[in-house]
This record gives sequence, C-alpha cells and structure tokens, in this order.
Amino acid sequence: MTLRSNRVGEQMKKELTDILNRKVKDPRIGFITVTDVEVTGDLQQAKVYITVLGDEHKREETLKALAKAKGFIRSEVGQRIRLRKTPELLFEFDESIDYGNRIDALLRQIDSDQS
Repeated sequence: MTLRSNRVGEQMKKELTDILNRKVKDPRIGFITVTDVEVTGDLQQAKVYITVLGDEHKREETLKALAKAKGFIRSEVGQRIRLRKTPELLFEFDESIDYGNRIDALLRQIDSDQS
C-alpha cells in the first residue's frame, strides 16, 4: 500500500464511521464500529473492516443492510472526500477482535490451570 492509499483509508474510516452512525437509517444496522479501511494502491477498491455488537444473526442482518445501502454510503463518501473516482466498498467482519478474545481466554485458562 502506498502512503496515499493509507491516507485515503484513514480519511474514509473517519467518514464511514460518521455516515454509518448518523446518516444510514436502516434499523438492521445496530451498534457498528469501523475498525480499519484498506484501500488498494490504485484507489479502486476499499475493504471496510467492521465489528458489530450482537450474535451471528445480528452480524448477518447488518451485512445485508450494508449491502443494500452500499450505493448511498459510497456516494456520501464521494461527496466528503475529493477523489476522481470513489473506491468500490467491500464490507467484511474484523475477525481479529474475536481472535484476540479467543487467545486471551486460552491464556487465562492456562494460567488458572497452573494455579
């Protein structure tokens, strides 16, 4: 990734957080956090990593709602960030938090087993 794509990703992260929390009115989108945005070097695609509070069903509903609102979200980003072409948005769940929690739980279990 280039320095420019990193800067665009950081700016998109801020704008997407604001758009998702204030502008998107779909009730299926609950408490959502944008954890990272990875923009390709040519600025054509942006992978948006999100976390959602809730169970697997809630996560799936949120993903469906985001897919439905993708055009609106992309146009909002385009108005806020001056780019020749607004990147295509791809929403994915950020698994790193679940992974971190799993490692934490395993370490605690090992610690309690040794005590």
